Amino acid sequence: MELVKRTKIVDLLKSEAYGSTVNVKGWVRTRRGSKQVSFIALNDGSTINNIQIVVDVEKLGEDFLKPITTGASISVNGVLVQSQGKGQNVEIQATEIEIYGTADPNTYPLQKKGHSMEFLREIAHLRPRTNTFGAIFRIRHNMAYAIHKFFHDRGFFYFHTPIITASDCEGAGQMFQVTTMNLYDMKKDENGSIIYDGDFFGKQASLTVSGQLEGELAATSLGQIYTFGPTFRAENSNTPRHLAEFWMIEPEVAFNDINDNMELAEEFIKYCVQWALDNCMDDIKFLNDMFDKGLIERLQGVLKDSFVRLTYTEGIKILEEAVANGKQFEFPVYWGVDLASEHERYLVEDHFKKPVILTDYPKEIKAFYMKQNEDGKTVRAMDVLFPKIGEIIGGSEREESYDKLLTRIEELGIPMKDMWWYLDTRRFGTVPHSGFGLGFERLLLFVTGMANIRDVIPFPRTPKNAEF
Repeated sequence: MELVKRTKIVDLLKSEAYGSTVNVKGWVRTRRGSKQVSFIALNDGSTINNIQIVVDVEKLGEDFLKPITTGASISVNGVLVQSQGKGQNVEIQATEIEIYGTADPNTYPLQKKGHSMEFLREIAHLRPRTNTFGAIFRIRHNMAYAIHKFFHDRGFFYFHTPIITASDCEGAGQMFQVTTMNLYDMKKDENGSIIYDGDFFGKQASLTVSGQLEGELAATSLGQIYTFGPTFRAENSNTPRHLAEFWMIEPEVAFNDINDNMELAEEFIKYCVQWALDNCMDDIKFLNDMFDKGLIERLQGVLKDSFVRLTYTEGIKILEEAVANGKQFEFPVYWGVDLASEHERYLVEDHFKKPVILTDYPKEIKAFYMKQNEDGKTVRAMDVLFPKIGEIIGGSEREESYDKLLTRIEELGIPMKDMWWYLDTRRFGTVPHSGFGLGFERLLLFVTGMANIRDVIPFPRTPKNAEF
Protein backbone atom coordinates (compact mmCIF):
# COMPACT_ATOMS: atom_id res chain seq x y z
CA MET A 1 0.00 0.00 0.00
CA GLU A 2 1.14 3.53 -0.76
CA LEU A 3 2.32 5.25 2.42
CA VAL A 4 -0.17 8.02 3.27
CA LYS A 5 -0.27 9.60 6.74
CA ARG A 6 -3.27 8.43 8.73
CA THR A 7 -6.04 10.91 9.59
CA LYS A 8 -8.52 10.25 12.39
CA ILE A 9 -12.18 10.02 11.40
CA VAL A 10 -13.17 12.83 13.79
CA ASP A 11 -10.90 15.17 11.79
CA LEU A 12 -11.81 13.84 8.35
CA LEU A 13 -15.51 14.43 8.96
CA LYS A 14 -14.77 18.15 9.46
CA SER A 15 -12.41 18.34 6.47
CA GLU A 16 -13.15 20.14 3.21
CA ALA A 17 -9.98 18.98 1.45
CA TYR A 18 -12.01 17.40 -1.36
CA GLY A 19 -9.96 15.57 -3.96
CA SER A 20 -7.05 14.88 -1.61
CA THR A 21 -5.69 11.39 -0.98
CA VAL A 22 -6.21 10.31 2.63
CA ASN A 23 -5.59 7.25 4.78
CA VAL A 24 -7.97 6.04 7.45
CA LYS A 25 -7.73 3.02 9.72
CA GLY A 26 -10.44 1.51 11.87
CA TRP A 27 -12.96 -1.26 12.53
CA VAL A 28 -15.78 -2.12 10.19
CA ARG A 29 -19.24 -1.42 11.60
CA THR A 30 -21.10 -2.69 8.52
CA ARG A 31 -20.58 -3.51 4.86
CA ARG A 32 -23.45 -3.51 2.38
CA GLY A 33 -23.90 -3.00 -1.32
CA SER A 34 -24.30 -4.66 -4.69
CA LYS A 35 -22.15 -6.54 -7.20
CA GLN A 36 -20.84 -3.22 -8.52
CA VAL A 37 -20.33 -1.08 -5.41
CA SER A 38 -19.75 -1.76 -1.73
CA PHE A 39 -20.29 0.66 1.18
CA ILE A 40 -18.20 0.19 4.32
CA ALA A 41 -19.08 2.10 7.52
CA LEU A 42 -15.75 2.54 9.33
CA ASN A 43 -15.16 3.71 12.90
CA ASP A 44 -11.84 4.33 14.68
CA GLY A 45 -13.10 5.30 18.15
CA SER A 46 -12.29 9.00 17.77
CA THR A 47 -15.99 9.88 17.34
CA ILE A 48 -19.44 8.28 17.49
CA ASN A 49 -19.76 8.94 13.76
CA ASN A 50 -18.57 6.52 11.06
CA ILE A 51 -17.04 7.49 7.76
CA GLN A 52 -18.40 5.86 4.63
CA ILE A 53 -15.93 4.07 2.35
CA VAL A 54 -17.19 3.60 -1.22
CA VAL A 55 -15.54 0.61 -2.96
CA ASP A 56 -15.62 -0.26 -6.66
CA VAL A 57 -16.08 -4.05 -6.34
CA GLU A 58 -14.66 -4.83 -9.78
CA LYS A 59 -11.51 -2.83 -9.05
CA LEU A 60 -10.60 -4.59 -5.78
CA GLY A 61 -12.25 -7.95 -6.44
CA GLU A 62 -15.24 -9.63 -4.84
CA ASP A 63 -13.13 -12.35 -3.20
CA PHE A 64 -10.77 -9.77 -1.68
CA LEU A 65 -13.72 -7.95 -0.07
CA LYS A 66 -15.36 -11.09 1.42
CA PRO A 67 -13.41 -11.08 4.72
CA ILE A 68 -14.31 -7.39 5.30
CA THR A 69 -17.21 -8.07 7.68
CA THR A 70 -18.47 -6.41 10.88
CA GLY A 71 -15.59 -6.20 13.38
CA ALA A 72 -12.74 -6.56 10.87
CA SER A 73 -9.96 -3.97 11.00
CA ILE A 74 -8.69 -2.32 7.82
CA SER A 75 -6.53 0.47 6.45
CA VAL A 76 -7.93 2.43 3.52
CA ASN A 77 -6.29 4.80 1.08
CA GLY A 78 -8.67 6.83 -1.02
CA VAL A 79 -9.92 10.16 -2.27
CA LEU A 80 -11.95 12.39 0.04
CA VAL A 81 -15.09 13.52 -1.77
CA GLN A 82 -18.30 15.33 -0.92
CA SER A 83 -20.95 12.80 0.02
CA GLN A 84 -24.13 12.38 -2.02
CA GLY A 85 -25.85 10.47 0.77
CA LYS A 86 -27.68 11.92 3.76
CA GLY A 87 -26.10 12.18 7.21
CA GLN A 88 -22.50 12.90 6.26
CA ASN A 89 -20.66 15.63 4.37
CA VAL A 90 -17.73 13.55 3.17
CA GLU A 91 -16.92 10.01 2.16
CA ILE A 92 -13.87 8.19 0.84
CA GLN A 93 -13.62 6.59 -2.59
CA ALA A 94 -11.26 3.71 -1.88
CA THR A 95 -8.22 3.11 -4.08
CA GLU A 96 -6.41 0.60 -1.82
CA ILE A 97 -7.46 -1.47 1.19
CA GLU A 98 -5.29 -3.50 3.53
CA ILE A 99 -6.96 -5.99 5.88
CA TYR A 100 -5.28 -6.10 9.31
CA GLY A 101 -7.56 -8.52 11.12
CA THR A 102 -10.74 -10.39 10.30
CA ALA A 103 -13.69 -11.12 12.61
CA ASP A 104 -15.50 -14.38 11.87
CA PRO A 105 -19.23 -13.53 11.55
CA ASN A 106 -20.10 -16.87 13.21
CA THR A 107 -18.17 -16.16 16.41
CA TYR A 108 -17.78 -12.35 16.66
CA PRO A 109 -20.41 -11.44 19.29
CA LEU A 110 -21.06 -7.84 18.18
CA GLN A 111 -23.02 -8.37 14.99
CA LYS A 112 -25.19 -5.51 13.75
CA LYS A 113 -28.23 -5.87 16.01
CA GLY A 114 -29.36 -4.61 19.40
CA HIS A 115 -27.61 -6.15 22.40
CA SER A 116 -28.83 -6.01 26.01
CA MET A 117 -26.73 -4.23 28.61
CA GLU A 118 -26.55 -7.48 30.58
CA PHE A 119 -25.08 -9.33 27.60
CA LEU A 120 -22.56 -6.55 26.95
CA ARG A 121 -21.36 -6.73 30.59
CA GLU A 122 -20.47 -10.38 29.93
CA ILE A 123 -18.19 -9.24 27.10
CA ALA A 124 -16.81 -6.12 28.76
CA HIS A 125 -13.55 -6.64 26.86
CA LEU A 126 -15.37 -6.00 23.57
CA ARG A 127 -18.15 -3.63 24.57
CA PRO A 128 -16.07 -0.43 24.06
CA ARG A 129 -16.42 -1.20 20.32
CA THR A 130 -20.16 -0.55 20.41
CA ASN A 131 -21.51 2.94 19.71
CA THR A 132 -22.97 3.12 23.20
CA PHE A 133 -19.80 2.32 25.12
CA GLY A 134 -17.59 4.30 22.76
CA ALA A 135 -19.77 7.30 23.65
CA ILE A 136 -19.72 6.56 27.39
CA PHE A 137 -15.94 6.17 27.60
CA ARG A 138 -15.24 9.30 25.53
CA ILE A 139 -17.52 11.19 27.94
CA ARG A 140 -15.70 9.57 30.88
CA HIS A 141 -12.39 10.92 29.55
CA ASN A 142 -13.85 14.39 29.04
CA MET A 143 -15.27 14.48 32.56
CA ALA A 144 -11.88 13.49 34.05
CA TYR A 145 -10.23 16.25 32.03
CA ALA A 146 -12.87 18.81 33.08
CA ILE A 147 -12.35 17.93 36.76
CA HIS A 148 -8.60 18.52 36.59
CA LYS A 149 -9.11 21.73 34.61
CA PHE A 150 -11.73 23.09 37.02
CA PHE A 151 -9.47 22.69 40.05
CA HIS A 152 -6.23 23.69 38.32
CA ASP A 153 -7.78 26.92 37.01
CA ARG A 154 -8.82 27.80 40.58
CA GLY A 155 -5.39 27.24 42.12
CA PHE A 156 -6.03 23.83 43.70
CA PHE A 157 -3.24 21.27 43.91
CA TYR A 158 -3.79 17.65 42.84
CA PHE A 159 -2.70 15.56 45.82
CA HIS A 160 -2.10 11.81 45.72
CA THR A 161 -3.37 9.99 48.79
CA PRO A 162 -2.44 6.35 49.51
CA ILE A 163 -4.39 3.45 48.08
CA ILE A 164 -3.08 1.09 50.79
CA THR A 165 -3.94 2.39 54.25
CA ALA A 166 -4.18 1.30 57.88
CA SER A 167 -7.07 3.65 58.76
CA ASP A 168 -10.78 3.39 58.01
CA CYS A 169 -11.94 6.91 57.10
CA GLU A 170 -15.68 6.27 57.30
CA GLY A 171 -15.56 4.00 60.32
CA ALA A 172 -17.66 1.62 58.25
CA GLY A 173 -15.31 -1.34 58.51
CA GLN A 174 -16.15 -2.63 55.03
CA MET A 175 -12.59 -2.74 53.72
CA PHE A 176 -10.62 -5.08 51.47
CA GLN A 177 -7.59 -6.42 53.30
CA VAL A 178 -4.10 -6.31 51.80
CA THR A 179 -1.72 -9.03 52.93
CA THR A 180 1.23 -11.16 51.82
CA MET A 181 0.54 -13.78 54.49
CA ASN A 182 -0.39 -17.34 53.65
CA LEU A 183 -4.15 -17.42 54.18
CA TYR A 184 -4.03 -21.15 54.99
CA ASP A 185 -1.58 -20.64 57.84
CA MET A 186 -2.59 -17.55 59.81
CA LYS A 187 -0.82 -17.26 63.17
CA LYS A 188 -3.09 -16.14 66.00
CA ASP A 189 -2.50 -14.99 69.57
CA GLU A 190 -4.12 -16.52 72.65
CA ASN A 191 -7.24 -14.36 72.10
CA GLY A 192 -7.67 -15.70 68.57
CA SER A 193 -6.59 -12.41 66.93
CA ILE A 194 -4.38 -12.63 63.84
CA ILE A 195 -0.71 -11.71 64.42
CA TYR A 196 0.39 -9.32 61.69
CA ASP A 197 4.05 -9.02 62.81
CA GLY A 198 5.25 -11.11 59.89
CA ASP A 199 3.03 -9.41 57.32
CA PHE A 200 4.43 -7.00 54.72
CA PHE A 201 3.49 -3.84 56.65
CA GLY A 202 3.72 -5.42 60.11
CA LYS A 203 0.11 -4.42 60.79
CA GLN A 204 -3.35 -4.89 59.33
CA ALA A 205 -3.63 -2.96 56.03
CA SER A 206 -6.51 -2.38 53.62
CA LEU A 207 -7.47 -0.72 50.35
CA THR A 208 -8.64 2.83 50.96
CA VAL A 209 -12.31 3.79 51.22
CA SER A 210 -11.47 7.50 50.87
CA GLY A 211 -8.52 9.86 50.62
CA GLN A 212 -10.24 12.48 52.75
CA LEU A 213 -8.28 12.24 56.01
CA GLU A 214 -4.95 12.52 54.19
CA GLY A 215 -6.50 15.24 52.04
CA GLU A 216 -7.21 17.25 55.19
CA LEU A 217 -3.52 17.04 56.10
CA ALA A 218 -2.66 18.48 52.70
CA ALA A 219 -5.28 21.24 52.86
CA THR A 220 -3.86 22.40 56.20
CA SER A 221 -0.54 23.05 54.49
CA LEU A 222 -1.20 23.72 50.79
CA GLY A 223 -4.47 25.57 51.37
CA GLN A 224 -6.68 23.91 48.77
CA ILE A 225 -6.23 20.47 47.28
CA TYR A 226 -8.20 17.75 45.52
CA THR A 227 -7.75 14.01 45.23
CA PHE A 228 -8.93 11.96 42.25
CA GLY A 229 -8.29 8.25 42.46
CA PRO A 230 -9.70 4.76 42.93
CA THR A 231 -11.45 3.86 46.17
CA PHE A 232 -12.75 0.52 47.41
CA ARG A 233 -15.80 -0.53 49.44
CA ALA A 234 -16.33 -4.14 50.42
CA GLU A 235 -20.05 -3.80 51.02
CA ASN A 236 -22.21 -6.56 49.63
CA SER A 237 -24.46 -4.21 47.63
CA ASN A 238 -25.82 -5.61 44.39
CA THR A 239 -27.58 -2.43 43.30
CA PRO A 240 -27.46 -0.30 40.11
CA ARG A 241 -25.73 2.45 42.16
CA HIS A 242 -22.88 0.59 43.93
CA LEU A 243 -19.45 -0.62 42.87
CA ALA A 244 -16.72 -2.25 44.94
CA GLU A 245 -14.07 -0.27 43.03
CA PHE A 246 -14.89 3.25 41.92
CA TRP A 247 -13.21 6.63 41.44
CA MET A 248 -13.62 9.54 43.81
CA ILE A 249 -12.90 13.26 43.65
CA GLU A 250 -12.36 14.91 47.04
CA PRO A 251 -11.54 18.62 47.31
CA GLU A 252 -10.53 19.95 50.75
CA VAL A 253 -10.16 23.66 51.47
CA ALA A 254 -8.64 25.36 54.52
CA PHE A 255 -10.63 28.32 55.93
CA ASN A 256 -13.84 27.30 54.08
CA ASP A 257 -17.06 26.95 56.08
CA ILE A 258 -20.17 24.97 55.11
CA ASN A 259 -21.51 27.81 52.92
CA ASP A 260 -18.25 28.11 50.96
CA ASN A 261 -18.36 24.33 50.60
CA MET A 262 -21.88 24.39 49.12
CA GLU A 263 -20.90 27.13 46.66
CA LEU A 264 -17.83 25.17 45.54
CA ALA A 265 -19.88 21.97 45.07
CA GLU A 266 -22.53 23.75 42.99
CA GLU A 267 -19.99 25.60 40.85
CA PHE A 268 -17.99 22.40 40.33
CA ILE A 269 -20.84 20.18 39.24
CA LYS A 270 -22.32 22.83 36.94
CA TYR A 271 -18.90 23.27 35.34
CA CYS A 272 -18.68 19.52 34.64
CA VAL A 273 -22.18 19.38 33.12
CA GLN A 274 -21.48 22.47 30.98
CA TRP A 275 -18.20 20.89 29.82
CA ALA A 276 -20.07 17.76 28.74
CA LEU A 277 -22.62 19.78 26.76
CA ASP A 278 -19.88 21.87 25.13
CA ASN A 279 -17.45 19.06 24.30
CA CYS A 280 -19.38 15.77 24.07
CA MET A 281 -22.57 16.77 22.26
CA ASP A 282 -22.39 14.10 19.52
CA ASP A 283 -22.08 11.36 22.13
CA ILE A 284 -24.70 12.88 24.46
CA LYS A 285 -27.14 13.30 21.58
CA PHE A 286 -26.68 9.62 20.65
CA LEU A 287 -27.37 8.52 24.26
CA ASN A 288 -30.32 10.94 24.45
CA ASP A 289 -31.88 9.50 21.28
CA MET A 290 -31.16 5.84 22.04
CA PHE A 291 -31.63 5.51 25.81
CA ASP A 292 -32.99 8.53 27.61
CA LYS A 293 -35.07 11.03 25.66
CA GLY A 294 -34.93 13.55 28.52
CA LEU A 295 -31.14 13.53 28.96
CA ILE A 296 -30.18 16.81 27.25
CA GLU A 297 -33.13 18.63 28.81
CA ARG A 298 -32.15 17.36 32.27
CA LEU A 299 -28.51 18.42 31.83
CA GLN A 300 -29.56 21.88 30.70
CA GLY A 301 -32.10 22.06 33.54
CA VAL A 302 -29.39 21.61 36.20
CA LEU A 303 -27.51 24.63 34.83
CA LYS A 304 -30.34 27.14 34.76
CA ASP A 305 -31.33 27.35 38.45
CA SER A 306 -29.49 27.77 41.72
CA PHE A 307 -29.61 24.62 43.82
CA VAL A 308 -32.06 24.68 46.74
CA ARG A 309 -30.41 24.92 50.21
CA LEU A 310 -32.49 22.96 52.70
CA THR A 311 -31.88 21.64 56.21
CA TYR A 312 -32.44 17.96 56.92
CA THR A 313 -35.15 18.92 59.44
CA GLU A 314 -37.06 20.92 56.79
CA GLY A 315 -36.61 18.06 54.34
CA ILE A 316 -38.10 15.56 56.79
CA LYS A 317 -41.11 17.90 57.29
CA ILE A 318 -41.73 18.01 53.53
CA LEU A 319 -41.50 14.21 53.30
CA GLU A 320 -43.83 13.72 56.31
CA GLU A 321 -46.37 16.08 54.72
CA ALA A 322 -46.15 14.07 51.48
CA VAL A 323 -46.85 10.86 53.43
CA ALA A 324 -49.80 12.55 55.20
CA ASN A 325 -51.15 13.47 51.74
CA GLY A 326 -51.05 9.87 50.54
CA LYS A 327 -47.54 9.55 49.08
CA GLN A 328 -46.21 6.02 49.65
CA PHE A 329 -42.53 5.34 50.25
CA GLU A 330 -40.96 1.91 50.60
CA PHE A 331 -38.90 3.10 53.61
CA PRO A 332 -40.30 5.00 56.63
CA VAL A 333 -39.75 8.74 57.16
CA TYR A 334 -38.95 10.18 60.59
CA TRP A 335 -36.42 12.60 62.11
CA GLY A 336 -33.16 10.69 62.55
CA VAL A 337 -33.56 8.35 59.59
CA ASP A 338 -30.80 8.10 56.99
CA LEU A 339 -32.70 9.14 53.86
CA ALA A 340 -33.18 6.54 51.14
CA SER A 341 -32.69 7.31 47.45
CA GLU A 342 -36.49 7.45 46.97
CA HIS A 343 -36.76 10.22 49.62
CA GLU A 344 -33.93 12.21 48.07
CA ARG A 345 -35.41 11.90 44.60
CA TYR A 346 -38.87 12.96 45.82
CA LEU A 347 -37.41 16.24 47.13
CA VAL A 348 -35.54 16.87 43.87
CA GLU A 349 -37.88 15.54 41.20
CA ASP A 350 -41.36 16.04 42.66
CA HIS A 351 -41.19 18.80 45.26
CA PHE A 352 -38.57 21.33 44.13
CA LYS A 353 -37.98 20.09 40.55
CA LYS A 354 -34.32 21.07 40.79
CA PRO A 355 -31.17 19.91 42.62
CA VAL A 356 -31.18 20.23 46.41
CA ILE A 357 -28.33 20.64 48.89
CA LEU A 358 -29.45 19.09 52.18
CA THR A 359 -27.58 20.26 55.29
CA ASP A 360 -27.43 19.82 59.08
CA TYR A 361 -27.99 16.07 59.40
CA PRO A 362 -28.36 14.26 62.76
CA LYS A 363 -24.85 13.53 64.05
CA GLU A 364 -25.72 9.86 64.70
CA ILE A 365 -26.01 9.08 60.98
CA LYS A 366 -22.90 10.99 59.87
CA ALA A 367 -19.14 10.45 60.15
CA PHE A 368 -17.09 11.31 63.25
CA TYR A 369 -15.12 14.18 61.63
CA MET A 370 -18.10 16.46 60.86
CA LYS A 371 -18.38 19.76 62.74
CA GLN A 372 -21.05 19.73 65.42
CA ASN A 373 -23.71 22.44 65.53
CA GLU A 374 -24.57 24.32 68.70
CA ASP A 375 -27.80 22.30 69.11
CA GLY A 376 -25.69 19.22 70.02
CA LYS A 377 -27.88 17.07 67.77
CA THR A 378 -26.83 17.93 64.22
CA VAL A 379 -23.61 18.34 62.25
CA ARG A 380 -22.60 20.64 59.39
CA ALA A 381 -22.97 17.98 56.72
CA MET A 382 -24.13 18.66 53.18
CA ASP A 383 -25.38 16.25 50.51
CA VAL A 384 -26.07 17.39 46.95
CA LEU A 385 -29.12 15.55 45.61
CA PHE A 386 -29.73 15.17 41.88
CA PRO A 387 -32.61 13.99 39.68
CA LYS A 388 -32.53 10.25 38.83
CA ILE A 389 -29.47 9.70 41.08
CA GLY A 390 -30.23 10.89 44.60
CA GLU A 391 -27.02 11.76 46.44
CA ILE A 392 -24.22 12.71 44.04
CA ILE A 393 -21.95 14.63 46.47
CA GLY A 394 -21.46 14.22 50.21
CA GLY A 395 -19.39 16.59 52.31
CA SER A 396 -19.14 18.72 55.43
CA GLU A 397 -17.37 21.36 57.39
CA ARG A 398 -14.86 19.39 59.48
CA GLU A 399 -14.63 19.47 63.27
CA GLU A 400 -11.54 21.59 63.97
CA SER A 401 -11.75 21.40 67.78
CA TYR A 402 -9.30 18.81 69.17
CA ASP A 403 -11.42 18.13 72.27
CA LYS A 404 -14.71 17.70 70.39
CA LEU A 405 -13.10 15.46 67.76
CA LEU A 406 -11.37 13.32 70.40
CA THR A 407 -14.65 12.94 72.34
CA ARG A 408 -16.46 11.81 69.18
CA ILE A 409 -13.70 9.31 68.28
CA GLU A 410 -13.91 7.85 71.81
CA GLU A 411 -17.74 7.72 71.69
CA LEU A 412 -17.56 5.67 68.50
CA GLY A 413 -14.74 3.45 69.76
CA ILE A 414 -12.41 4.22 66.84
CA PRO A 415 -8.92 2.87 67.69
CA MET A 416 -6.68 5.79 68.72
CA LYS A 417 -3.57 4.06 67.42
CA ASP A 418 -4.86 4.70 63.89
CA MET A 419 -5.82 8.33 64.47
CA TRP A 420 -2.90 10.11 66.22
CA TRP A 421 -1.61 11.69 62.99
CA TYR A 422 -5.06 12.98 62.04
CA LEU A 423 -5.55 14.56 65.47
CA ASP A 424 -2.21 16.35 65.10
CA THR A 425 -3.84 18.70 62.54
CA ARG A 426 -6.09 19.87 65.40
CA ARG A 427 -3.18 20.18 67.85
CA PHE A 428 -0.88 22.25 65.66
CA GLY A 429 -2.40 25.31 63.97
CA THR A 430 -5.94 24.01 63.55
CA VAL A 431 -8.23 25.92 61.17
CA PRO A 432 -11.83 25.75 59.99
CA HIS A 433 -11.86 23.65 56.82
CA SER A 434 -14.36 21.90 54.57
CA GLY A 435 -14.55 19.44 51.73
CA PHE A 436 -16.69 16.95 49.90
CA GLY A 437 -16.54 13.74 47.89
CA LEU A 438 -18.01 13.15 44.46
CA GLY A 439 -18.28 9.58 43.20
CA PHE A 440 -17.03 9.89 39.62
CA GLU A 441 -19.31 7.12 38.35
CA ARG A 442 -22.37 8.79 39.93
CA LEU A 443 -21.53 11.93 37.95
CA LEU A 444 -21.19 9.80 34.82
CA LEU A 445 -24.57 8.16 35.43
CA PHE A 446 -26.10 11.62 35.40
CA VAL A 447 -24.22 12.88 32.35
CA THR A 448 -24.77 9.75 30.22
CA GLY A 449 -28.33 8.90 31.30
CA MET A 450 -27.31 5.28 31.92
CA ALA A 451 -29.44 3.36 34.40
CA ASN A 452 -26.73 1.11 35.89
CA ILE A 453 -23.39 2.20 37.37
CA ARG A 454 -21.75 -0.94 35.90
CA ASP A 455 -22.18 0.64 32.48
CA VAL A 456 -20.09 3.78 33.09
CA ILE A 457 -16.83 2.10 34.20
CA PRO A 458 -14.87 -0.11 31.79
CA PHE A 459 -14.55 -3.18 34.03
CA PRO A 460 -17.06 -3.16 36.91
CA ARG A 461 -16.11 -4.79 40.21
CA THR A 462 -19.17 -5.98 42.11
CA PRO A 463 -19.94 -8.86 44.51
CA LYS A 464 -18.94 -12.18 42.86
CA ASN A 465 -17.63 -10.37 39.78
CA ALA A 466 -13.99 -9.56 39.05
CA GLU A 467 -13.81 -10.61 35.40
CA PHE A 468 -11.31 -9.19 32.89
